[in-house]
Amino acid sequence: GRVRLSGSESRFRKYAAAVGLPGELAPHCLRHSYVSHLIEDGADPAFVREQVGHRYASTLGVYTHVSEEYMSRMVSQALARAFENPDAAGGGAR
Repeated sequence: GRVRLSGSESRFRKYAAAVGLPGELAPHCLRHSYVSHLIEDGADPAFVREQVGHRYASTLGVYTHVSEEYMSRMVSQALARAFENPDAAGGGAR
């Protein structure tokens, strides 16, 4: 038969409590985690959007909660590229 939302929520809460997860977590949190992990692992945002059925790319931003480590790594990579080739970052002499 079909999986009912109420049944999956109660089962989720039971398992979450058993492993010591905060009580405010809900099954929908798994959707946010899935999107965030795909993005952090380098999946194409268009693929991720298709996976979760979002019509608009902007909606993906609502679901994406990347880690501080990921954000630091992305900034470091962007700065490294800018300093390797200043013209690519728009900072070159004209």
